[in-house]
Amino acid sequence: MPSAKAKKTRSKTRSKEEEKTKGQKLEERLQMKRPLIWEKVKKKEKKEIMEFAEDYKRFLDRAKTEREAVEFIVNAARENGFVEYGEVKKPGPGTRFYLVNREKNVALVVLGKRPMNEAGINIVASHIDSPRLDLKQNPLYEDKDTGLAMFRTQYYGGLKKYQWASIPLALHGIVITSEGKKVNIVIGEKANDPVFTIPDLLPHLWKKAQADRKIAEGIKGEEMSLLVGAIPVADEKVKQRVKLTILEYLNRNYGIVEEDFISAEMEIVPAINVRDVGLDRSMIGAYGQDDSSATYASLRAIFEPEKPEITAMALFFDKEEIGSEGNTGVKSRFVENVVARTLSLVREDYRDLELRELLERSRGLSADVNAGVNPIFKDVHEIQNAAKLGYGIVLTKYTGSGGKYNASDANAEFVGEIRRLFNRKGVYWQYGAFGKVDEGGGGTVAKFLAEYNMEILDCGPPVLAMHSTFEVTSKADIWASYKAYYHFYDMK
Repeated sequence: MPSAKAKKTRSKTRSKEEEKTKGQKLEERLQMKRPLIWEKVKKKEKKEIMEFAEDYKRFLDRAKTEREAVEFIVNAARENGFVEYGEVKKPGPGTRFYLVNREKNVALVVLGKRPMNEAGINIVASHIDSPRLDLKQNPLYEDKDTGLAMFRTQYYGGLKKYQWASIPLALHGIVITSEGKKVNIVIGEKANDPVFTIPDLLPHLWKKAQADRKIAEGIKGEEMSLLVGAIPVADEKVKQRVKLTILEYLNRNYGIVEEDFISAEMEIVPAINVRDVGLDRSMIGAYGQDDSSATYASLRAIFEPEKPEITAMALFFDKEEIGSEGNTGVKSRFVENVVARTLSLVREDYRDLELRELLERSRGLSADVNAGVNPIFKDVHEIQNAAKLGYGIVLTKYTGSGGKYNASDANAEFVGEIRRLFNRKGVYWQYGAFGKVDEGGGGTVAKFLAEYNMEILDCGPPVLAMHSTFEVTSKADIWASYKAYYHFYDMK
């Protein structure tokens, strides 16, 4: 029998319902409501959100480049029972494996119970590259007037160049020597490491050189040179003495010579560690949360289902920030090759038509971030169709710009299917477009996956200050994204 306390609670609830007007009841039944997560979660869930955020913060600090992200993903996958594709012995429901492409792409797969040719594959695709600076292939020079050694850079992706001046920067990457040896370099992340910087112009002297420039040209591309040294070698017969000091340091510590930069991939990222934002510690500030937030959420989510009904696949791509080009972007054949290898585990003699039909039967979520409403610059958003921090993962039916140019536009049927799934599983979600119609816009990997005729929907957490050196997310939204991707992987 119900306790006296339970009876009293029911009585109060009944009383409140009776007090509502007809209009209030109609409003409650018909109007869409998207609650702030922090107002709805219980103490246990709030603790889960905060613990999940701590794990995510460790990923942010350890995976600032695409190669580092792949290394992290593979190590975490192996800890959670995944083996390399070639190590799979007896494939069946629950078999876990991964495939790596050139250390910049990785796919994780969990085989499902239902035949793939009937059920397709549930795919969550995110990208692991972020806007940054790359060293040019012949980067090192000594300025003849100041005697300072500098590195020339090339910016990568859509960034505001002025944000990269006068902040501490770190160097991450690899160098392939003339003997074919691969040398890994990370400078600027440890507490006692030196850092680099792009020295901006002081306000006392900027009137003619900078003050009248448009903000987009506050720092120009060819002005984004890194300060790397100032001490000359003790030999006055050498022409570029400071440059030689830097080359000697690199040779002594890493065994490389100047020509080796031609076969190097050296990336410049902010030397700023992840931090909690806000007195309530509800947010995370860090470089690269586009798209590390969705990447980590989808990674953790695919570890959860032991034997999903439908085969689950997590894809992590490079080159999204420059249009998904090249042999490590989604435009490469990596998707087809991964799906083909997955199919070959259960059907060695499959026909090409079966592969194409499998891709058509598959469903995908493009796990990429959306622009959260910035309280300082609200005018660029149409608030009714904009995402806000703390309200959950963002469903974005279409991307593109203006008249939906270059858009991926999901079918209403698939949006409805995902909405029903999230509602049924209690996932906190919201809807968000990418700014006002004529304000700008953006794209993701969704439109390239749509070329396989699969169902695909953009679905990721909102971010403030996207593409800056210190992006901000809500811990609640990262957790909600993890829940969303998990239920998608595990859908029946």
